[in-house]
Amino acid sequence: MAAVESSGKKKEKDLNEWLPVTSSRNGKWWYSTFHNVTAMVGAGVLGLPYAMSELGWGPGVTVMVLSWIITLYTLWQMVEMHEMVPGKRFDRYHELGQHAFGQKLGLWVVVPQQLMVEVGVNIVYMITGGKSLKKIHDIVRPNQSIRLTYFIMIFGSVHFFLSHLPNFNSISGISLAAAIMSVGYSTIAWVASVHKGIGEGEVKYVARGSNNSERLFGFFSALGDVAFAFAGHNVVLEIQATIPSTPEKPSKKPMMKGVIIAYIVVALCYFPVAFLGYAVFGRNVEDNILISLEKPVWLIIAANIFVVIHVIGSYQVFAMGVFDMVESFLVKKMKFNPTRLLRIVTRTIYVAVTMGLAISFPFFGGLLGFFGGFAFAPTTYYLPCIIWLAVHKPKRFSLSWCINWICIVVGVLLMILAPIGALRMIILQAKDYKFFS
Repeated sequence: MAAVESSGKKKEKDLNEWLPVTSSRNGKWWYSTFHNVTAMVGAGVLGLPYAMSELGWGPGVTVMVLSWIITLYTLWQMVEMHEMVPGKRFDRYHELGQHAFGQKLGLWVVVPQQLMVEVGVNIVYMITGGKSLKKIHDIVRPNQSIRLTYFIMIFGSVHFFLSHLPNFNSISGISLAAAIMSVGYSTIAWVASVHKGIGEGEVKYVARGSNNSERLFGFFSALGDVAFAFAGHNVVLEIQATIPSTPEKPSKKPMMKGVIIAYIVVALCYFPVAFLGYAVFGRNVEDNILISLEKPVWLIIAANIFVVIHVIGSYQVFAMGVFDMVESFLVKKMKFNPTRLLRIVTRTIYVAVTMGLAISFPFFGGLLGFFGGFAFAPTTYYLPCIIWLAVHKPKRFSLSWCINWICIVVGVLLMILAPIGALRMIILQAKDYKFFS
């Protein structure tokens, strides 16, 4: 019996040393910073001025600031819960869910939502990378028209190679470059907006939509855009899993250090882009702020190059969680051998599928709102709070209990309202859309 148990533990250890999340535990606190910046400051930041145009100044500023505070709080909760059981680490979001809700229910609560987020982000980033490449081409060669499909394929082809890097720490260089690029293009977006300046009599701050129902649906969709922008929680435990930990020096201290710096960077990127972009363009801003900016030409080209480099890194950060889940399932449940061939086949198929879906449905604005509300709100805004209440059981009506319930109510409202507006936007955009155009 002891021999069987020992053999089982050895198999589990060998598998963890092969899987991408747990195969390397030598991450530094600054890895946490740029992995979190790369995961958080993504394509969503470019849609924030558009979200502001749907929300208006008062609600827009309130939703942005509240989201920053709530998601920092829920991120802190997840970092704290990573090692709350002595001698055990919850290296994956679903493992934390299983501890809180039980082995089966925990999987069903967390895995579908987490997969929807990570796959959804990867699809949106395929579209973003393709659109940015197309924007660069259209500026350089304005008289030559090439389909967006081809640019998405060019962007996707990079990932057929990068996706075979084995684990989180092996993509740290790509993630660092992506984090620098995200700060770069966010800065360019708001600096170029300020440089353009507010045209006299041109800018209107009335909410979009010609009637009340359009404005209401637009408001709902904008909530999803904001939720999409605060999306790093889905890989936070996986990032923390790469940091070494001992009873004397738990991983939560370096991890939280990285998170705080990452959130300062998030604030410096998000708030200027959202508020200054909206101030300059008003209700006429595009769903990607860089499309609204036409001059100076060299700066807009540079910003789009930065976006392409960033979403390459960000795609990899989110895909790594999917790879870990899929490879773990194939080895544990389907009894495949953990070989290099298995990894090559599964990762190549995944990149091809996300690229195919991006080519088929390139609705950037609508997808931001839909995924932001339906999938990101639960895993980012309120699921950590539910787990915290289930595990720590704070006294009813205590400060902790009240804060968690406020976050849960806000998150549930986001999850219900945002997809309604986003689905309407996708349906309207799809009316005039031809596949593979």
